[in-house]
Amino acid sequence: MIRYTTSLDGITADMLSGFFVGWPKPPSQDKHLQILKNSSFVVLAVDDQANKVIGFINANSDRIMSAYIPLLEVLADHQGLGIGTELVKRMIECCGELYMVDTTCDENLQPFYTRCGLEPSKGMMIRNYDKQSGKVEP
Repeated sequence: MIRYTTSLDGITADMLSGFFVGWPKPPSQDKHLQILKNSSFVVLAVDDQANKVIGFINANSDRIMSAYIPLLEVLADHQGLGIGTELVKRMIECCGELYMVDTTCDENLQPFYTRCGLEPSKGMMIRNYDKQSGKVEP
């Protein structure tokens, strides 16, 4: 059974394994927990039987006008079960009546976010890593 929660009570770094697969410089599980703790809003999908977080979404916000969703991940063996959709739905509820809730995603993920009620847009970004080697630039 999957439990959804906005609380980090009882969540440890050990419960956050298996995320950021394929990232050029993935955060450690300890850093992942820090990211969640420092977020304005967080929603977790937890498998209590396995004592493991199987999905998460976070948002950073001024809590007045805007929020940005930087991360949404569901473990590979739990994808396709509606967990990501539920996480987005619950995050949008957390953000309430904020004027704007934005995220940036790869083009192949736009159909997923469209199904969740978000609209495509254009944006700009900086990624501080060498795209060829995957190494973080100084």
